[in-house]
Amino acid sequence: MHAHDWIQVLYACSGVMSVETPSTSFVVPPQRALWLPAGQRHEVSCRGPVSLRTLYVDPALYPDPPPCRVIEVSDFLKALILKVVSFGADYDADGHAGRIVAVLLDEIAAMPLAPYGAVMPADARLLRVCRAILAQPADDRDVDDWARVAGMGRRTFTRAFKRETGMGLAVWRQQVRLMEALSLMAAGRSVTTIAFDVGYDSPSAFTAMFRRAYGVPPSLYALP
Repeated sequence: MHAHDWIQVLYACSGVMSVETPSTSFVVPPQRALWLPAGQRHEVSCRGPVSLRTLYVDPALYPDPPPCRVIEVSDFLKALILKVVSFGADYDADGHAGRIVAVLLDEIAAMPLAPYGAVMPADARLLRVCRAILAQPADDRDVDDWARVAGMGRRTFTRAFKRETGMGLAVWRQQVRLMEALSLMAAGRSVTTIAFDVGYDSPSAFTAMFRRAYGVPPSLYALP
């Protein structure tokens, strides 16, 4: 875990990053970006080869910055990011480069959020469970099994989990599976492969869950 004095924007050109903060775990698939406010403690890990670009933004430009979040990246924003990272740190803020940076910041602010975050508990016992599920979303152990992993009784475990994450274990795990599925879709994996990789017994069961969550089947979900 570390932090920066500047706002950081991590853009994934290719490959998938995992980023954990004390309160949330994020997956950043290709063609998305993570916004990290100044001072936000975080840890970045890469799932295989990753190509990324990093922007550092003066926090004085954002007296009330939004919290950590994953955002969609339009083709226009992608072009702006690739242009701005070529500027030196001493670029002319009042000249042509400065105007491009201003457009970049406006475009970042206009981008919709992407559903790639899961709330993490503060309790170390629950955190152990959540990290195990994040590492292997297909793990199908039930509540009793996970309560034993946490070293807690079933009732204590379920109450504590909902109190700290705002949802039950089953809903939290489904959110993690959706995050993983969207990440794999962005990486070009087939629906059949994804279905089994995230813990579903069949592609049809996965498709039904995906449609309930997003209103369309995986094959029609818009990805860059």
